[in-house]
Amino acid sequence: MTLANLITIIRLIFIPIYGTLAWQYGESVLAGNPVESLRWWALCFFILTAAGDALDGYVARRTNSPTRLGAILDPLADKVLMLVALVVLSQVPWGEHGWQLPVWFASMVVLRDISMGIGIAMILKLNGSVAIHTHWIGKVCTIAQMFTLGWVMLKVVPFSPIYPVLLTAAITLFSAHHYTIESIKQLHSIRHRGT
Repeated sequence: MTLANLITIIRLIFIPIYGTLAWQYGESVLAGNPVESLRWWALCFFILTAAGDALDGYVARRTNSPTRLGAILDPLADKVLMLVALVVLSQVPWGEHGWQLPVWFASMVVLRDISMGIGIAMILKLNGSVAIHTHWIGKVCTIAQMFTLGWVMLKVVPFSPIYPVLLTAAITLFSAHHYTIESIKQLHSIRHRGT
């Protein structure tokens, strides 16, 4: 096992720890007695897991040891961290007066990811391979989602999380539209080759 893969596996182990701490903090907020140490521990595990994305990639490049396992586990760790944070922060508050993510927002992001997965699976089934081209909107979408999660977890800015949520929702929808069009183009290309 390479060092880069070991880092990725540690990131995957940290995700349920983050989720548990984040949930427990939310429960303490609901009980009217927020345990701030839980929030800071949850933030630490979230940051370590997110930062590990850059670290495992750097180590793989530096040691010239990219692997197929790493190519699968690395994006999986990113996506699972994002989904766990979205679900937890939409189910328990991290502050008073609705300081949490709306359920519709978390559902929209999850449905976008599921629809993208279905599109990729369909193309793989029909073509045997899929051309995944990274696009600036995908990167902007990920940054916006992380920013929104940070807004809720850090509680630095006193304004409601609904403001970054609405902006991120618009970016997420635009991203979903872009990748849907790309999937349709690939499916049309496959169909035309088959005729």
